[in-house]
Amino acid sequence: MSSGRPSGPPALALDDVSVTFRSRVEGEQRYTAVAHTTLRVDAGEFVSVVGPTGCGKSTLLNVGAGLLQPSSGEVRVFGEPLAGINRRAGYMFQSDALMPWRSALDNVMVGLQYRGMPDGEARALAQDWLARVGLAGFGDRYPHQLSGGMRKRTALAQVLALDPDIILMDEPFSALDVQTRQLMENEVLALWAAKRKAVLFITHDLDEAIAMSDRVVVLSAGPATRPIGEFEIDLPRPRDVAEVRTDPRFVEWHARIWAVLRDEVLKGYAQQLRKAA
Repeated sequence: MSSGRPSGPPALALDDVSVTFRSRVEGEQRYTAVAHTTLRVDAGEFVSVVGPTGCGKSTLLNVGAGLLQPSSGEVRVFGEPLAGINRRAGYMFQSDALMPWRSALDNVMVGLQYRGMPDGEARALAQDWLARVGLAGFGDRYPHQLSGGMRKRTALAQVLALDPDIILMDEPFSALDVQTRQLMENEVLALWAAKRKAVLFITHDLDEAIAMSDRVVVLSAGPATRPIGEFEIDLPRPRDVAEVRTDPRFVEWHARIWAVLRDEVLKGYAQQLRKAA
């Protein structure tokens, strides 16, 4: 029976990837952050990765972005080996990556300008994306004049204006209050539904992962993090992230995934305590 997945190659594929770092402080001691990890995101698929603090979630995202080369294994983008920066991906960081000396409009324009788009076209496209994320009329504001949610909207417009085939998101809403966070989550889902880009979303929040995703991947506690669970989320779309949490099926998914994740979170917490001691 067909799984309903695209027949072509995955948008992003990490095949048997390991990442090992060397610690100069401890006499060239090696530390394996990620071990033998295989992860795929199909075109148009929204995949979230959850796991304990410090388990290597951001490391995997950086590997997918081409910002970090794996120690072993291979990364493919639409079937082609990745060499250098992943130019088919846009990256939304956990902290604001806005330039404080540039207005919101100029921040959205900057990536387009780097690609060689004429200023007039870049300005028009940036204004259009600011309007799409609810910031029409705020283009002349500087980052310090925007609320946290407005800065996140600007950063989202900055990424989406480049029209990437893959969107990488590293806990982009973790610093927001609950109400603003849910608004942003719904905005992302609406924009994703319109374009159906491949999304790899990193989060600590299991509720957020279930509410937004087609598939949730659970990582083990470090060191040598690896996937230990993968769950196809069958909740109907479109979804409202607040309302879907009351769906009995959502509650079932939360219980199933938490049963896998709980022990890893406890292990990760114990490791953090040992490091702090």
